[in-house]
Amino acid sequence: MKAILQKEAGGAEQLYIGDTETPSLREDELLVKVKAAGLNRADILQRQGRYPPPPGASPIIGLEMAGIIENIGGNVQKWKKGDHVCALLPGGGYAEYAVIPDRMAIPIPSNLSFEEAASLPEAFLTAFQALVWIGQINEGDAVLIHAGASGVGTAAIQLVNAFQARAIVTAGSTEKLNFCQQLGAELGINYKEKSFAPVVLEATSENGIDIIIDFVGAPYWQQNIEVLAVDGRIIILATMGGAIVDKFNFRDLFKKRGALIASSLRSRSHDYKINLTQDFIQKCLPLFFSGKLKAVVDKIFPWDKVAEAHRYMEENRNMGKIVLKVM
Repeated sequence: MKAILQKEAGGAEQLYIGDTETPSLREDELLVKVKAAGLNRADILQRQGRYPPPPGASPIIGLEMAGIIENIGGNVQKWKKGDHVCALLPGGGYAEYAVIPDRMAIPIPSNLSFEEAASLPEAFLTAFQALVWIGQINEGDAVLIHAGASGVGTAAIQLVNAFQARAIVTAGSTEKLNFCQQLGAELGINYKEKSFAPVVLEATSENGIDIIIDFVGAPYWQQNIEVLAVDGRIIILATMGGAIVDKFNFRDLFKKRGALIASSLRSRSHDYKINLTQDFIQKCLPLFFSGKLKAVVDKIFPWDKVAEAHRYMEENRNMGKIVLKVM
C-alpha cells in the first residue's frame, strides 16, 4: 500500500509518499480503506523524533482517520464490508489502509463527509475525556479553554455547551476569538493583548473557573491558579509554552483545594480507549446527527501536500482541524 513515510526525524520536507506493507487483520479488527486523515500536534512531534509511537503501534504517523471497511476479522459481528467509520489510532493514519479494533470504530453520521469525520476522533475524544471523564463537568460549570481555536479547543467549546456549562476561551487573534464565540464561547480573551486572569474573574463574579483545559503549561500556571475556583480542576493536556514552573508553591493549590491533572490519550491502554469511545458514541454521537455538535474543518490538503499541511499547522494558522484527503 501507499503511505506517508519519512526519511529521518526532522522538518516537514522529510515526509514523502512511499510503499509499505498493508497491515494484517486480526479476528476482532477491521481493515479500513482510508479516505481522510486528521492532523494533530502529536504528528509534528513524532516527525521531529520527539514523540515516538507506543510499543506495538504502527510507526506511520497519524492518530485518526475515516474511511470504508474493506474487510472484517472472523469474530466481528457488528460491522460489515462497506460501512463508513472513523476512529482514533495509536498510529498509522497517513496510509491507504489502517487496522482498528472493531469496538473503536465510530459510525460516520450520514450528514458528514469523510474529511469531516476524520476531524472528529482525536479532538472530540480528547476533549470528552478531559471534560467528562477527568473534569467531571456539571451543568453550570465555568470552563476555561486555552487555545480555543485549536482542534481540541473547538471540540471542547461545543461539548461544554452540550453539557449546559459556560465556555470561556483564550486565543491569539480577534479572528480566532470571533470564531470561538460563533461556536458558543461566552467570552474570548486575546492572550497577546492582556492577562486573562482579571477578565475571567470579572466574568465569573470572582467565583473563578471550575475546569481549566490547558495546552500551554508553565507560562499560564500563576494565572490558572489565580482564576481557579475552590475545588476546581486544572487539566494539562500539553506544555507547548514550557514545562518548568519557577517557584512552584503547593500552598497556592491547597488554598483552592484544587486538583492538578496531567493527561494524554495516545499512551492509554487498549481497553481504556475502547471504553472511552463507546461512552462517547452513546453520549455524544446523536448530537452530530442532530447538528448540535459539528465537525470544524479549517482546511483540507491532498495527501501529497502533507509537508505544506504540517507547515500550516506549525504556523498556527488553523481554526479547527486540518485534514489530509487520501487520494
